[in-house]
Amino acid sequence: MNFQQTIDFLYAQLPMFSRDGAVAFKKDLSNTLALCKVLDNPQERIRTIHVAGTNGKGSSSHMLAAILQQAGYKTGLYTSPHLQDFRERIKINGALCTEAFVVGFVKKIRPYLASIQPSFFEITVAMAFQYFVDNNVDIAVIETGLGGRLDSTNVITPEVSLITNIGMDHMDLLGDTLDKIAFEKAGIIKQNIPIVVSEFLPETKSVFEEKAFKENAPIFFSQEIFKVEKSEGHLSNLFVWVKENGHAATIKYELDLPGIYQRKNLLGVLEVVHQLKLKGWSIQEDHISNALKKVKKLTGLHGRWELINANPLIIADVGHNEDGVRQIMEQLKNTSYRHIHLIIGFVKDKDISNVLNLLPKDATYYFTKAQIPRALNEEMLSTLATARGLKGQSFSNIDAALSLAKRNYQEGDLILVCGSVFLVAELKA
Repeated sequence: MNFQQTIDFLYAQLPMFSRDGAVAFKKDLSNTLALCKVLDNPQERIRTIHVAGTNGKGSSSHMLAAILQQAGYKTGLYTSPHLQDFRERIKINGALCTEAFVVGFVKKIRPYLASIQPSFFEITVAMAFQYFVDNNVDIAVIETGLGGRLDSTNVITPEVSLITNIGMDHMDLLGDTLDKIAFEKAGIIKQNIPIVVSEFLPETKSVFEEKAFKENAPIFFSQEIFKVEKSEGHLSNLFVWVKENGHAATIKYELDLPGIYQRKNLLGVLEVVHQLKLKGWSIQEDHISNALKKVKKLTGLHGRWELINANPLIIADVGHNEDGVRQIMEQLKNTSYRHIHLIIGFVKDKDISNVLNLLPKDATYYFTKAQIPRALNEEMLSTLATARGLKGQSFSNIDAALSLAKRNYQEGDLILVCGSVFLVAELKA
């Protein structure tokens, strides 16, 4: 098989959460461990950082990878889902893994698929571990897919772990309260391994503390260690002034990720870097500041309050759950525009009622869907949204929605695309 045939095979033959939903979610780590055993346990032969959270884990993973690259380390990065190219999931120093490797890996493990019956995600996790071993990375940043305790990535013993934040998402799989979801995310906390928490709530802090105590893991809450003195957001960058407790100096950071929600992610990243330095990793302040200015260039990150086009002004954000959309709404308060055109689509296995309640009533809406089986029908979305006072039209695909939004656009307006990672992917495509 060539590369495209190999990818088609993976998509067609294996359960895939992004496409199929809960049926693809496995309730234990046995498949991942079985796959890794076939490969002589590559996860045990790389040094890693493990990142979990409801929102912010992708941005935080890319920031950490950029900083490590800037410090001169050969850095692997595993994230999901991809926007356009499958190989976006597995990178080294920002470069996609090779097509030849993907083809060879699938050929190698294919004889074991019938007995192990892995999911799409389980295969990609094992694939990433093998690629990083084959290429002798110094360290790899590993982002969880869903949850933490039972996530396929949770077979590593990292240098340090990071939990970004906890919000109401995937409740059908992770639990219907914040403390239950926090329990699943806290599953990445390992014996004696430092754990950093970017953001906590009263309902979640004790969950993390109890798990850390049980594992004898030093725990660090970054919002108690650092304080954002002020921040300034622009269309293409964000300036954040950070002060560490017990230090007189305030350090100014420039991020090429302009979403103001990156302030919280930044604090977690800074504490992870501090923990790495305590373990002997050589990372200087200029490595941090220089890397944060060019995270997208160093790692290829997309879809976080991303400027797609200047005129008409089009911005895309992969925020899709309640917390993510709340952060987008906060960003809008700091953005100048005459009128907003909102192109939205969601997946059908999520309760979006709270999300819809957050959206502005005075926007013009374009209800649409991504071209995947999990997508919520645009007419159904329109009905749900109309009941909440959101007015607009329905479109069977994002191209049609964007076309009308552009025709309706006037000078000073903003076109925003959000609600689904897969919708943003189709916009960029």
